Amino acid sequence: MTSTDFDVTIIGAGPSGTVAACLLMQHGLSVCLIERDEFPRFSIGESLLPQSMDYLRQANMLDALLDNADKLGFQFKNGAAFYRSGHHTNFNFEEKFSEGPGTTYQVKRAEFDNLLAEEAIKQGATIRFGQNVTNFTADDSGTCLDVVDLKTQQQSKITARFTLDGSGFGRVLPRLLDLEEPSELSPRKAIFTHFKDNIDCPKFDRNKILITVHPEIPDIWYWLIPFGDSTVSVGVVGETAQIEKPDQSLEQTLLNFIHEDDNLSTLLADAEIIAQVRTIGGYSANVKHLHGDKFALLGNAGEFLDPVFSSGVTIALRSAVQASELVVKQLQGEDVDWQNEYEVPLREGITVFKYFVNSWYDTSLQSVIFFADGQPDVKAMICSILAGYAWDKTNPFVKNTARGLRILEQICEPDNAAQDTAVV
Repeated sequence: MTSTDFDVTIIGAGPSGTVAACLLMQHGLSVCLIERDEFPRFSIGESLLPQSMDYLRQANMLDALLDNADKLGFQFKNGAAFYRSGHHTNFNFEEKFSEGPGTTYQVKRAEFDNLLAEEAIKQGATIRFGQNVTNFTADDSGTCLDVVDLKTQQQSKITARFTLDGSGFGRVLPRLLDLEEPSELSPRKAIFTHFKDNIDCPKFDRNKILITVHPEIPDIWYWLIPFGDSTVSVGVVGETAQIEKPDQSLEQTLLNFIHEDDNLSTLLADAEIIAQVRTIGGYSANVKHLHGDKFALLGNAGEFLDPVFSSGVTIALRSAVQASELVVKQLQGEDVDWQNEYEVPLREGITVFKYFVNSWYDTSLQSVIFFADGQPDVKAMICSILAGYAWDKTNPFVKNTARGLRILEQICEPDNAAQDTAVV
């Protein structure tokens, strides 16, 4: 075989890329990550799910997170709180159905991604920041990436035996290889920023993300993610036509939406915006397939659903774990069926999350969430999926999500909340 620069190149140094790199290096493989941005840099996806902690552990990165969480202002997280027009409900992830970690962190992604990148470098990875991938080719000898240095405009080629794309919303290989497909989800938009929260409410639980349903438009919702330094990330999400206000600034639009909810307007009465108000739209995406000749797509580079259940990082890390195992096998000369060993099982969990997302927006899942308190066994199963365990087929709501949620929707109507759930 022709000599290559590295065993594996990875496009993007976000969570999927750095976790994949560390897993590959455990098998003695050389890895180079090509990252367009300079770190630290802003990113969305600040509320991790407990399932992610196990993937970080496998990559020998968990200790770095635990050791630096307080210093970086990360917030311990043990669940999710929901609010809708005076109705509160909580899901404690430590009371979930599935085995595995029940707690995690809410993180500032600039610092979190930078922490993981530094850990990958410590473990032996090469990371080239400020580099943009402009072309990809593959042949019998391996893969070749054409790369441009964004500061000097100097062009170079980096060869490897295999390439992973962890470029997230950059979606480098899907664009270069014409793999993109329209998402099945309706186009939505988010407006968000960080506040110095000044929250003075003894009932407010900083250990949980707060998800709020708009009091009049049930498919508009808000996130409030507390951090450990008395700041919060706050955003509002809805269909583009609902969220766009051409006659208002982004800041005013966000503040107006906050004022429309009684609970959020009270919690954030003394809050001060401390960061640029940003917007992102058309983020839901899909691809024709997640793999090809000597490449595979990780996380958001393949499919991104919606921020409502914070599934993005969990899917990204799950894909990194699954793909790295197969890359090792392939580079050791074993036959790998990427379709049935990677794409099919990865999409099984994504499909569970996708059903939850769609059911949230058609409000059927909202009924389940707000009326599940009288069904502790069922609540534990739903809690597992909210905690990221969307691949645990011992959970009836993973094994048959559509049927289970249809039954639950009927059971959890307020008048029926005491009925038996054995049919699930």
